[in-house]
Amino acid sequence: MDPSLVTGASAPVAPFATPGVVTDLWLLVSVFAGVCLGTASGLTPGLHANNFALLLAAVAPSAPAPQSCVVAAMLSAGVVHTFLDVVPALALGVPDAAMAASALPGHRLVLGGRGQEALRLSALGSGVALVLAALLAVPVTELMTAAYPTLLAHLSLVLAAVVVLTLAVEPSWWPRLAGLVVLALSGALGAVALPMEPAAPLPASVLTPLFAGLFGAPVLLDAMDGGGVPPQADARLLVDRRSVGVAAGTGALAGGAVGYLPGVSSAVAATAALAGLPSETGDRGYVVATSGVNTANGVFALFALVSLGSPRTGVLVAVDRVGGVPSLPVALVAVVVAGAAGTVLVVTVGDHYLRFVGRVDSRRLSGAALGLLVVLSLAFAGPVGVVLFATATLVGLVPVRLRTRRVYCMGVLLVPLAL
Repeated sequence: MDPSLVTGASAPVAPFATPGVVTDLWLLVSVFAGVCLGTASGLTPGLHANNFALLLAAVAPSAPAPQSCVVAAMLSAGVVHTFLDVVPALALGVPDAAMAASALPGHRLVLGGRGQEALRLSALGSGVALVLAALLAVPVTELMTAAYPTLLAHLSLVLAAVVVLTLAVEPSWWPRLAGLVVLALSGALGAVALPMEPAAPLPASVLTPLFAGLFGAPVLLDAMDGGGVPPQADARLLVDRRSVGVAAGTGALAGGAVGYLPGVSSAVAATAALAGLPSETGDRGYVVATSGVNTANGVFALFALVSLGSPRTGVLVAVDRVGGVPSLPVALVAVVVAGAAGTVLVVTVGDHYLRFVGRVDSRRLSGAALGLLVVLSLAFAGPVGVVLFATATLVGLVPVRLRTRRVYCMGVLLVPLAL
């Protein structure tokens, strides 16, 4: 085993400090701050941990804490976000009961009164995947470090293969053709938008309006005519442990598979995980697997940054801007503690969130969330961001109308990279 994977000693990105230099108090405070930021971003539709990470990167030089602790806060925020982002996804993306057959599996559980169970399944998926990713990260990273030069040299072919695999799991030719249309539209949008460097009040990021428009606004617009969150039943898990383990393991492996590839998102990995799930796991297995993908992807991407010097997520892009990562022992402590906090928070806060959303008029709530997305787009990309948000929203409305999946909107990154 390469010792640099554990110590970070010879990694392309130089570590700030070893655990002996970072005091336990500073580290604890930093992780706690990251948990709070990740909770806020995870529960706010359209707001991502990336946004807070960019802000932290901007203030890092003047922060009283060691920079390695600022990085620990970023990593903690990113991990907690992957646990809690399922809460608004379940609560605010719930369609009308008449659309239940076409709803995402998590939404179907909420419509059936099993939202609390869905939250616990998500927490299990993220928690188990976090443990598996931590155990597998070193050997997988060694393998990917050896293969990475070849993958990079043939990146266009690799990305094309990812698209083909995603299309292959569609049930018929129509969603495949529709998926290609969405891929082309989002790819053209990305080719135009990604080179932009707009002036903005906060650290500029065109990804904020692009992702908010492609993945956030369309769900909120469709939810305006929905029936909202119905009363929820008890939180018992109506699935056996083996199914949970298989689904979480599948999600962790899928998250690891894309954690080292630029432009390939957790959404793409979730599609691959869905294809590999046993049919008997059903909607519950899908919730476990997709949550596992999201969390495992963040862990493997951390190892990719240390070993390859290349950030794979928005949070790690901000970490890279600060100048590096702490040694892996420090980073893993932050990740594990944040994961434990996220497991508790997604259950406790999530239940209250579902009850709150169930009492609020869905049209007003969706309208307020859309207004927030516009404000975020303006804050992180200026007036140009509002235009990008509106354009991305139009593209994001296409998949459902063409009866295909929104995962093809990831063409906003895949197509420019492939070209």
